[in-house]
Parts: sequence; structure tokens; C-alpha cells
Amino acid sequence: MNRLFLAAVGVLYGVLAVWCSVDPEGTSQSVGLAIQQGSGQSEYLTVYGGLEAGLSLVFLASALTPKLQHSGLLHCVLIHAGLVSFRTAGFFLYTGFAPLTLNLAGGEWVLLVVSAVLLYRSCCEKPAGPH
Repeated sequence: MNRLFLAAVGVLYGVLAVWCSVDPEGTSQSVGLAIQQGSGQSEYLTVYGGLEAGLSLVFLASALTPKLQHSGLLHCVLIHAGLVSFRTAGFFLYTGFAPLTLNLAGGEWVLLVVSAVLLYRSCCEKPAGPH
């Protein structure tokens, strides 16, 4: 289950990286960002394309390497805890959210909860033994 989850998260971030890289205007506008020519375009490509591509590789490598699955789940929890914390703060500080922003928030919560449950199961639950 851990391997499948990490692979799915890796593929998800890979798709987001490609989508943001090939359609920066469309993706940025759908979450309420305006990209300025030059530096803004470079920054969006780097953070939304490059960082998400890097996350994709982290999760895919974790899925494909059994020794990295625990750390992959830990990274998933930590990354999504940060995203959920800041996104939630944003919901209290700002108004007027695009539907895609709300969908991203829901997805971030799902990834946080599922990765936390899988991490807990992989390290904290004792396997059932003979009684």
C-alpha cells in the first residue's frame, strides 16, 4: 500500500509539474496569480514546474526503493503539513477563492491524512502475532 500511495503522489506531482510548465498562463490564472514577463515567468516555471518535478522524483524514488518508503512517507507528511498549515491560514486571512484553489486544498488534506496514517502504520503499529 505504501508503495502504491507514494507512486500515485509522485505521478500526481509529475502531472502538475508538466501542466504548470506547458500552460503557465492558464494554470496561474486558475489559482489567481498573474505572471509578469521575464522574472515572473522564470519564477513560476522554477517553483511550479521545477519544484513539483523534484517532489515527483522524491516520491517516485521512494516508491521504487523499499528502503526509502518510510522516509518518503515522512517527507509526504512534512511537506503536506506545511502546505495545509499555510493554506488554512490563507483561508482565514483572505477571501475570494477560485474553485481550483479549493480543490487543491482538499487534495492537500487528503494527502496529509493518508500519508500520516500510512506512516503511523509502517512504524508504530505492532504486527499481529500469535495469541
